[in-house]
Amino acid sequence: MITRELARDLRDAGLVWHPAAGDRFQLDLPEHVELDVEADIFTVSDMTIEARQTPTGTILAFNGTTEWALDSVTIADAVWLPDEEQLRRLLGGTFRALRRVGDTFVVEIEVLGEDMSFEHPDPDEAYGKALLALLRRAQ
Repeated sequence: MITRELARDLRDAGLVWHPAAGDRFQLDLPEHVELDVEADIFTVSDMTIEARQTPTGTILAFNGTTEWALDSVTIADAVWLPDEEQLRRLLGGTFRALRRVGDTFVVEIEVLGEDMSFEHPDPDEAYGKALLALLRRAQ
């Protein structure tokens, strides 16, 4: 799973999240709101956490959550933690390979004829770094 920091960087670089069942996320509330729950990882599910479209945008509704008093948050107050498959799909036609080199994974992409590689001990993180570079080039 990618780190919260990389997830924020991806969001800030323009990655748009359309919540779907199975997606994982963490809360990313304003600095003045102090909740221990920000470290928790949630999963969108029709039973417990449902993405709902409202006239003002998408909210994540916590159905039947009794651990703490939170009915819903806006999508802006959450940070998506895409998994390896989702990251690979987002790389699209630029993706060339995932290789293991010793204790690290290397993701190779090609952008406009330029070969680029990104490595990390966690394959999700390597994919995320590649996607971040792709998004930043598009800005």
